[in-house]
Amino acid sequence: MSEMPNGKKHTLALDSRSRLVLTGAEDVSGFNEESVSVKTSAGTLLVRGSGLHIERLNLETGEVTVEGTVNALQYSGSGDNRSRLARLFR
Repeated sequence: MSEMPNGKKHTLALDSRSRLVLTGAEDVSGFNEESVSVKTSAGTLLVRGSGLHIERLNLETGEVTVEGTVNALQYSGSGDNRSRLARLFR
């Protein structure tokens, strides 16, 4: 796994669709029982499900633990700040 551009390593572990552990978290921009939005070093991660709650949050270490039923994980954006056109011409 390659390092993220800003140097923070991002990992994601999902256990039985009921416990999600993240590293490389930079901010939690919003949450409720159906969704959690976390800005990570790899882009913004949207977690969708039911009965979701943040069990553990430590932004100093970049660790977040979400519990509940996870139905979907979706990234938007990217940790790479270069434009899409610039990435085509590497």
